[in-house]
Amino acid sequence: MNMRTVPDGAPHPQSAPQAAVPADDVEIARKRVQRRVMGIVFLTLFLDLLGFGVILPNQPFYAESFGASATQVTLIGAVYSLMQFVFAPLWGRLSDRIGRRPVVLISIAFACTGWLVLGFANALWMFLLSRAVAGFGNANLGTVQAIVADITRPDERAKGMGLVGAAFGMGFLFGPVLGGYFGAAFGPAVPAFIAAGLAALNWVLALALLPETRKPGVVVVGAHAPRRSLFPFDAMREAARIDGVLALLVMGFVFTFGFSLMESGLALFVERQFVDVDIAGTEAGLKMATRLATAVFFTVGVTAVIVQGGLIRPLQRRFGEKKLLLAGALFIMLGFVGVATLPFSSLAFAAMFPVTIVIAVGSGLFSPSSSSLLSRSVDEHRQGSVLGVGQATSALGRICGPGLSGLLLDQHRSLPFAAGALLLGIAALLTMRVKSPAVH
Repeated sequence: MNMRTVPDGAPHPQSAPQAAVPADDVEIARKRVQRRVMGIVFLTLFLDLLGFGVILPNQPFYAESFGASATQVTLIGAVYSLMQFVFAPLWGRLSDRIGRRPVVLISIAFACTGWLVLGFANALWMFLLSRAVAGFGNANLGTVQAIVADITRPDERAKGMGLVGAAFGMGFLFGPVLGGYFGAAFGPAVPAFIAAGLAALNWVLALALLPETRKPGVVVVGAHAPRRSLFPFDAMREAARIDGVLALLVMGFVFTFGFSLMESGLALFVERQFVDVDIAGTEAGLKMATRLATAVFFTVGVTAVIVQGGLIRPLQRRFGEKKLLLAGALFIMLGFVGVATLPFSSLAFAAMFPVTIVIAVGSGLFSPSSSSLLSRSVDEHRQGSVLGVGQATSALGRICGPGLSGLLLDQHRSLPFAAGALLLGIAALLTMRVKSPAVH
C-alpha cells in the first residue's frame, strides 16, 4: 500500500530538543484519553440505540394500523437495512477522508429527521419514507467502530468492540421499556417523537464532546485507494481482496441473514402465540402484544449488557475470538431451535425468557468478536472503509431476512426460527474458514 503525507498545518519543528517522557507516563496519558473518548462513544451509541429501541415494540403494530400485512411490516424493516447497505461504506470512506466527527454529526441529524417523519406519518408511504431516512442516518456504525479502532491497540480491540455492543444492549434494555410504556399509554406515534428528541440531544452532545480521532495527514493512494463511488459494490470488492477479510464478510452476511429472520419476526411471533384470539387485532390486543414484546426485548438488553460489557474481554483472553465466534453461532442456533420446537401453546409466556437469554448470549459473543477480527485485518488508515463494508454486508443480511421472515411467518409462526437455525449452523461452519489476523 502506498501512502503519502498531506500537510494539514504548520510543520512541526524537528530540531528543538524534546524532553524524554517516561513510558509509564505516556501509557497513563493514553489510557486517560482512551477512557474519556470511549465514554463519549458509549454515550453517543447509547442515545442512538435508545432512540432506535424506543420504536421497536410499537413499529410492527404502528405499521399494521395503516393496513400493512406481516410481509409488508417486515419489508419496511428491510428498507431501513437497504439504506444501511448502500450508505455504510460511504460514511466509512468519508470518515477516513474528512474525519469521524463530522460524519457522526451529519448522520445523527438525518436520523433525527427520519424519526420526526415517522411521528407525523399518516399513511404507509410516510412510514416507508421515515424508515429510509432514518436508515441513511443510522448507517454510521462502521464510523463509530472506526473511532474505537483509532483509540485502541489490537489486543484491546475486542474489549472496545464489546463496549460498542454494550451500548447497543443498554439501548435495547431501556429503549423498548420506554417505548412500550408510552406507546401503550399514548399511542404508537409518541415513541417516534421521543426517538427524534433523543437524536437531537445526541447531536448536541456529540457536537460539544466528541473529539476527532482519525490521525490527520495520511491519504491512501495507488491500487489500494478506495474508489469514490456512491454504491457499495466497489468498496466491497476492494475489501474482499484483503487477506482474511472475505471469509469474515461472508460469515457476517450469513449470520445476520439468519439472525434477522428472528429479529424482524419476534414481536409478531409473540403477538400470534401469546395474545388471546378474542382480542387479537384490537386496541387491547395491540397493547398486550406491545407489553409482551417489550419484556422480551428487555431480556435481550440485560443479557447483552452483561456479556458484552463485562464478560467479553476475559473470555476473549482465555479462548480467542475464533472460538467465541463458533460458540456464539451455536448458542443462537440452539435458541432458535428452542423457539421453533417448544410447545408454546401449552407453556406460559415465561418460557420465552430462557431461549431469549440463550440467543442474546450467543449474539453477545459473536458480534464483538467478528468486529474485532475485521478491524485487526486492516491498517489504521482503512478502518472506516472496511468496517463500513462490514456493516453494509450485515445490512444486506438484514435486507434478505425480514422479507423472508414475513413470508415464512404468514405460513407458520415457527418457520422463521427454523430457517434461522439452519443459517446459523452454516455460519458456525464458516467460522472454521476465518483466519486470526496478525496483531499490527
